[in-house]
Amino acid sequence: MNTSTLGRAGLLVLLSGQLLPLIDFSIVNVALDAMAQTFNASPIQLELIVAIYGIAFAVCLAMGGRFGDNFGRRRVFLAGVWLFALASLLCGIAGSVWVLLVARMLQGAGAALIVPQILATLHVTLSGQRHARAIGLYGGIGGLAFIIGQVLGGFLVGADIGGYGWRSVFLINLPVCLIILLTAHRFVPNTRNERPVAIDLQGTLLLGGAVGCMMLALALGPILHWSWPCILLLALFPLLLHRLRQVELKLEMQHGAPLLPPSLLRLPSVRFAISLAVLFFSCWSGFMFAVALTLQSGLGLNSFQSGNAFIALGASYFIGAQLSTRMVERFGKRATLLWGCGIQMVGLAVLMATFYRSWPAIGILTLAPATILIGFGQSFIVSTFYRIGLADVPAHHAGSGSAMLSTVQQASLGLGPMLLGSVFSQVLLRHDYRAAILATLAVEGVIMLLLIARTAFSRRSFQSHRATIIPPVCGE
Repeated sequence: MNTSTLGRAGLLVLLSGQLLPLIDFSIVNVALDAMAQTFNASPIQLELIVAIYGIAFAVCLAMGGRFGDNFGRRRVFLAGVWLFALASLLCGIAGSVWVLLVARMLQGAGAALIVPQILATLHVTLSGQRHARAIGLYGGIGGLAFIIGQVLGGFLVGADIGGYGWRSVFLINLPVCLIILLTAHRFVPNTRNERPVAIDLQGTLLLGGAVGCMMLALALGPILHWSWPCILLLALFPLLLHRLRQVELKLEMQHGAPLLPPSLLRLPSVRFAISLAVLFFSCWSGFMFAVALTLQSGLGLNSFQSGNAFIALGASYFIGAQLSTRMVERFGKRATLLWGCGIQMVGLAVLMATFYRSWPAIGILTLAPATILIGFGQSFIVSTFYRIGLADVPAHHAGSGSAMLSTVQQASLGLGPMLLGSVFSQVLLRHDYRAAILATLAVEGVIMLLLIARTAFSRRSFQSHRATIIPPVCGE
């Protein structure tokens, strides 16, 4: 395995690549209305424009990690950037909603090739303080990308640069892709496993089917009023997941190379990171969805004004992500995570008080105190997620481990708007927007309390258990 040290320039290239797929999760949201006018698109088609990207991303992530392990992480990273650039161009010139849907699916597949290589490369090329700082930057950029997407998307659509309108939210990716393609060969080391491992085709299909069924059902269920196809898709999810577990266990017992090694799931740190992802990232994406909807539909702000309301949150998030490395070094991962949860809880309480007392005279400055606290809290939580999840993962499982965490993260991000969005819409049917956002924030607060309880009673998850990993199987 080539483990050449990653320099600052290489780290910058990788983090630039990380921005591409994550920004595209949120940048499209503010362009949906303009897309609907261009294509006369139905609500289902608009929902699919958002959902199909996330589904393709989540479904292909694990395979993207395995490709990087086998064929070289820099090589697969660059292939992903090429595919993402081509798909972005197709999105920008799409003449129909169906072409746009296919291009969005290709974008998601390209993103799935990019993301696992970044985390795996950081894991195998850096150590000590440099590794900790890089993981802090990774977490900071990851969260900041959602905020950048909201602000940048609103600006591009409103500015209508060159008359491209909503198409510019996709075309803006092209110069970034070009810079990455021109610099990655020089600055990013090409790491890979010493011996290639067989592709777990059955595990890949089962994982893709399970994640696809869940995310597609949750995306279309509310629009289709939970008709029987949506219920069937949702029912298939646990069945496919159970079959996936059986297949992966059998393959590992036969000394094969499972796509998601069950030995990783036996690590308390990995299991805790997965529960953290489900609880936190679903809340995070649900929070962004509900607040943006409240600002635009409830308070009448345009897309640019709504995006600017998240600037304070994004700035505090980025600053907090840099401070998180010192927090972890001084207090440990568990204490840092509890601090993050506590700060976010205070921020949620301040935000609820702001909406309750100041409605409807709410603007960027009114929201700033609450969103600054929320941003700081979120940054500590996200940075510890990656540190905890990868703490006991050995180098030969770097691709599989990072892909596993990223898959759960992306699926949870897709889950949030459906779960908290359903709370928001149900309250809105009976009351007004203020009541809906207050109820949604209260539910998020309860989920955060569950995360605090889970952290408080999980000391074992923060201790090293790397010795319990099954040794590399044949071919690894």
